[in-house]
Amino acid sequence: MKLQLPQLYFSKLMRAITEFELIEDGDRILIGVSGGKDSIFLAYAMAMMRKRLKKDFELMALTINPMFSQDFDTKRIGEFMAELEIPFASFEVDIAGTIEAQQGKDPCYTCAFFRRGAVNRYAVEQGCNKVAYAHHHDDAVETFFMSLLYSGQLHTFTPKTYLDKTDLTVIRPLVYFREQEIREAIQYHGFAPVPSPCPHDGHTVRQKVKELIRDMSKDNPQLYPHLAAAMREDALGELWPPVKTRKEMKKQYYEYMYGKQEMKD
Repeated sequence: MKLQLPQLYFSKLMRAITEFELIEDGDRILIGVSGGKDSIFLAYAMAMMRKRLKKDFELMALTINPMFSQDFDTKRIGEFMAELEIPFASFEVDIAGTIEAQQGKDPCYTCAFFRRGAVNRYAVEQGCNKVAYAHHHDDAVETFFMSLLYSGQLHTFTPKTYLDKTDLTVIRPLVYFREQEIREAIQYHGFAPVPSPCPHDGHTVRQKVKELIRDMSKDNPQLYPHLAAAMREDALGELWPPVKTRKEMKKQYYEYMYGKQEMKD
C-alpha cells in the first residue's frame, strides 16, 4: 500500500510528535483501533510515519470487541491492518454486560475504563512501552469544556501521559487534527469506517457538549479557539484561592467575632 498524506496533514503529525516527543528509538507502540474513522486514520498515519521518520520503532494494533453487537466487523479491520503491515489482534471483553450490571451508571465511563484496562494489559503482555490513541483536537476541547460544566474543574487529557502503575506511556499523535480533517482523510486511506456498535452513540454527554459548542459558535465564532487556548497551562489568569475548611478559618472567625484568639473549651 502506498502511504501518502497531504503536507498539511504531515505537518500536523510532525508538530505533535516533535512538540511532545511522542516517538523514540526502540519504542514498541500498541495502537488502539476501534474501526472508526479516528483510529483507522491513526493506524494509517503511524504506518506512514514508520517509513518516513528516522526512528526505529515497532507498531502493533489491537481491537477490543465490547460485545454490543454480533455484527461488529473485526475481520475487515484486521485485513486493513495487514495492508499496513501492522500486526493485529482482537478479542472480546463483555463491556455490554458490565454496563447493564451497573444499573444506570455512566456507560461511557464504564466502557472507557474497561477498554483501557484491557488494552493496557495486552500492551504489557506484548512488551509494548507505549499505547497510541486517536483522540483529536475536538476531543480535547470538548473534554475541557465538559469538565468545566459537569465537574467544576479545568481539565483535559494530555498529548503524552505516563502511567506509573503499568510503566506505559499513552501518546495521542492526532491532537492537532480537527475532526473534520480526519473525516475527510478517508479519501487518502480508502477505508470505510466500521459503524460503531455502541447503543449509546450519539446520545452521550460528550455529544451534548459537541452540539453546545457548535450552537454557541454561531454567535461567537471565536468560542472554539478560545476554549483551545484556555487548555494551555499559561492561560490561567486570576482565580480565587482554594476553598478553606472550617478548621482553617476557625482562628480568623474568633478574631472577627470576639477580637481575640479562639476561646478554649
